[in-house]
Amino acid sequence: VTLKAAMTLDGKIAPPPAEAMSRADGTPAGGWITSEVARAHVQELRHQNDALLVGAGTILSDNPLLTDRSGRARRRPLLRVILDSRLRLPLESRLVQSVTADRRNDVLVFCASADEQRRAQLEQLGIRIETIHAVEPDGRPDLPALLRRLGQLEITSVMIEGGATVNWTALASNVVDKVFLYYAPKILAGSGSIPFAAGAGFLHMSEAAQVKHVQLHRFGEDFAVEGYLRDPYAE
Repeated sequence: VTLKAAMTLDGKIAPPPAEAMSRADGTPAGGWITSEVARAHVQELRHQNDALLVGAGTILSDNPLLTDRSGRARRRPLLRVILDSRLRLPLESRLVQSVTADRRNDVLVFCASADEQRRAQLEQLGIRIETIHAVEPDGRPDLPALLRRLGQLEITSVMIEGGATVNWTALASNVVDKVFLYYAPKILAGSGSIPFAAGAGFLHMSEAAQVKHVQLHRFGEDFAVEGYLRDPYAE
C-alpha cells in the first residue's frame, strides 16, 4: 500500500473547500499544486499499481477519472476503488461516465450502507458495489478488511490518492507500507486550507509515523519524498 499526495511546502493539499471545486474537465479551480512533469510521474506510479483508492470526497470535489495515462501496457486493468460510506457517487461524474461496455467492473465502490435504488442505478451503469462493515462512528469503512477483500480479488498493490480524511484513516489504521509525497515550492497558508492528513493525529512525537529509507526526487522545481513506514528490508 502506497500513500501518495501532492502538497505545498506547508503541507496543504487544497485551498479551502469553497475555493477548491473542480471544473467539469477535472481541472482544480484553484489550479494544480505541482508541475506538469511531477503530474506525469504520478502516471508512472499509477502504472506500477493494480488499484487506486480514493474517498468519495475526492470524487465530489475533484471529479477525477483516476486512469493510468502512462501509455504503457498493463498486466491487468487498473481497478478504481472508491470509499463511499453513504453511496454519494454522482451518476454524472467523469468516473461513472467513463465506464463503458469494454471497461465494465473497473470501478469498485465500498459502502457501509446504500439506498437500494441508488445502488441499482450505479450497478446498471457498470459500477461494482460491495458493502463492508464500518468501524468508525461516522460510518467510514474498515480499511484493513477492505484491503483483505482486495487481496481476495488478486490485487497485489494499491495506491491511495485520498483526501485528508482518507490519508489519516490509512495512517491511523497502520495499513500504509510506503509514502510518495510530492511538494511544490508554494506556501498556501490559512487555517481553512486542507492539510495532508486531518483527524485526531498522533498525540505524541513518539507515536508519529516514522519514514525509513528516504529517497528524494526532483521534478523541475518540485521534489518528492519516497520512503517506507513498514521496512521492506526487515525480516
